[in-house]
Amino acid sequence: MSGSAEADIVVVGDVLLDRDLIGTTDRLCPDAPAPVVDVRSVRSGPGGAGLAALLAAPDTRSVTLVAPIADDARGAQLRALLEAHGVQLVAMEHLGATRRKTRVRAGSYSLTRFDEGGPGTPGVPPEEALRRIRDADAVLVADYGAGTAAEPHVRAALQRRARAGGLLIWDPHPRGGPPVAHTTVVTPNLSEAHSALGQPPAVREPAELALGLLRAWEAAAVCVTCGADGAWLATTEPEPYFVPAAVSHGTDSCGAGDCLSVAVTLALTDGATTPEAVHRGVQAASRWVAQGGTASFRERQGPAENQQCEANSALSGPRGVLVATGGCFDVLHAGHLASLEAARQLGDGLVVLLNSDSSVRRRKGPGRPVQPVHDRARVLRALSVVDDVVVFDEDDPSDALRRIRPDIWAKGGDYDAHSLPEAEVVRSWGGRVVLLPYLNGRSTTSLLRRHQERTMHDNVS
Repeated sequence: MSGSAEADIVVVGDVLLDRDLIGTTDRLCPDAPAPVVDVRSVRSGPGGAGLAALLAAPDTRSVTLVAPIADDARGAQLRALLEAHGVQLVAMEHLGATRRKTRVRAGSYSLTRFDEGGPGTPGVPPEEALRRIRDADAVLVADYGAGTAAEPHVRAALQRRARAGGLLIWDPHPRGGPPVAHTTVVTPNLSEAHSALGQPPAVREPAELALGLLRAWEAAAVCVTCGADGAWLATTEPEPYFVPAAVSHGTDSCGAGDCLSVAVTLALTDGATTPEAVHRGVQAASRWVAQGGTASFRERQGPAENQQCEANSALSGPRGVLVATGGCFDVLHAGHLASLEAARQLGDGLVVLLNSDSSVRRRKGPGRPVQPVHDRARVLRALSVVDDVVVFDEDDPSDALRRIRPDIWAKGGDYDAHSLPEAEVVRSWGGRVVLLPYLNGRSTTSLLRRHQERTMHDNVS
C-alpha cells in the first residue's frame, strides 16, 4: 500500500478501541450449545478512523488523525497506541465513554462480538484541526456514524477544501451525513450505496448505483465496492469503470473498506489517476482479506497484551517462520528471482522490504528508479514466492524490520553481514541474518549499463 513518502495525510473520523480475545475451542458449554474458548492472547488497537490512520502511517511523511477522544482509561489507551505507531493526534472533545468492540476469535473465525460504551458526541474542534484539514496534501474522511464528519465546523472545513479542489476521499456510513459536494472520491460499499439511494438491495446494479450517487452527491467520482466481486467506479466519463478483485480465500473482511480507502488516498497523492487509484485500492483490500484481515494486522503491530517476551516475532507463532528480504527491485531480473526463491525456502512466509523512490534516488543517483514504487511493488506481489511488500523511505530498513520483526533477514551475498546496519536490529529479538548466493553480473545497475553501452554502440555504428 504505497503512496508518496513526502505526503501529509489527515484522517478525519470516529475512533473506537478494537479488542480481540484469541483462543482455541474444542468443546461446548455443558449448559448451552455454546463453544468454550480457551483464551491464549489479547490484542487491542485503534479501530474506525484510528485503523485508517495506522494503515496510512508507514507510507507517508506524516499522518494526522482529527477525532474525538474521551477522557477515560480507554481514551488514554487509544492515545498511547496511536502515538506508538507514529500517528499525530489532534483531539476533539468527546462527550461520553470510549466505545470498545471486543471480538472473541477461535482460529481465523469470530464467534461473537461485544460492544461497550459510545457513541459519544464530538465537541467543537480546535483551530489546529481545521488548519490541518485545509493544508494537508490529502484528507480521508473515515465516517463511522458517530458524528465527527457531521460536526458543523469540521463539515464546513471539509466543504471549503472540496470547493478549492483539494484531494478529499470519503468513506461514508449509513448513520453519517452525506459527503460534501465536489468530494474527489466517495467509497461506499454495496449496502451503503443502496441505503444512500433508499433502494432495496435487488433494485439496482452496482454500476447504476455508482452513477446515481455521483449525481446525488455531486462528487467527482463514486466507487461502489462489492467485496470479492470487485468495484464499480463512476466518474465524469459517460460510462462506469469495472475494477476486478483478486481471488482471495480469506474469511475476515473486517477493515477491508479502510484498507481500500487508504490505498486510494495514497495512490492519488502519488499522482495516480482515479481509475488507477481505485485499482490499487481494490487490490490492497483483496490482499488484506487474504492475509487475515484486522486480526492479522494486529499481530503484525506487535506482541499481544498478555505476552511479555519481546523476542517473539509478531508474525510468527501459528504462521510459522517469517522471512524478510529487501532491495530496490528496479528492473526485476534473474538474480532477483533466484534470491527471492531462495529466501522463501527459508521459512513459511516472505515479506519484501522495498525502497521508496526517494530512497532509491539517494542510493543509486538521480536517474533511478526506472520504475515508480507502485509498479515495482505490483510486480513483486504478483510473484508466487512473495507474500507481502512493505515500502520504506529510510536509507536502511531497520525501522521497517522493527515493525514486522521477522525471524530471518535474508540478503544477497554481495553484502557483508558485518557491515549491514540492520543486522544487530534483527538479532535484538532473536532473529537471524542469512546471506544468499549472488549471481555475478545480474545486478540492475550492470544490466542498465550494458544496455546503455549497446545503445551507444548501435548509434555510433
